[in-house]
Amino acid sequence: MSEELMVRHCSPTLAGLKTGSIFTCPDRGERENREAIRQMNRALVKKGLRVLPLRIHRGRVLIYVYRPAHLKEDLRHGTACRLLKERGYECENPDTCVLHLIRRLTENEEFPHEIGLFLGYPPEDVCGFIEKRDDCKCVGCWKVYGDEAEARRRFAQYDKCTQIYEEELRRGANVEQLAISC
Repeated sequence: MSEELMVRHCSPTLAGLKTGSIFTCPDRGERENREAIRQMNRALVKKGLRVLPLRIHRGRVLIYVYRPAHLKEDLRHGTACRLLKERGYECENPDTCVLHLIRRLTENEEFPHEIGLFLGYPPEDVCGFIEKRDDCKCVGCWKVYGDEAEARRRFAQYDKCTQIYEEELRRGANVEQLAISC
């Protein structure tokens, strides 16, 4: 798992602006995957971040980088909790929710759309996407069904953050240095 991939896909999470991010990297075998994730966790746990493999599929590992404290707060939202409970999650414990998400990803071919809640997307937008509504207002990191102005502001913030972090990485910073404690 390269730092370039982590920065390209996870900068807003590393900066504390977003609950979580996902990305894929090549499957290098169980031992090498586990060691790469262990090294990232050693560097990032003290910054309030966690790195987990969600699944291995077609030669790729789906990696989840997230802030457990942010996830706990996000899952307290009534709409988020309702959506998750409808899909068999126990909202009271974020760690249990993450384990349930991993099970859903590994047991089903269909991608569980509630994953947006684990990434910090607004619950009303995740709900709109799950309901497969055609009336989305705009598309950025996610399809927006709720507050378009706020979503566009966040999209721009995430893009700017990623640009800054990619430049800092080119200048020699590493992921541990770029990750903000919060």
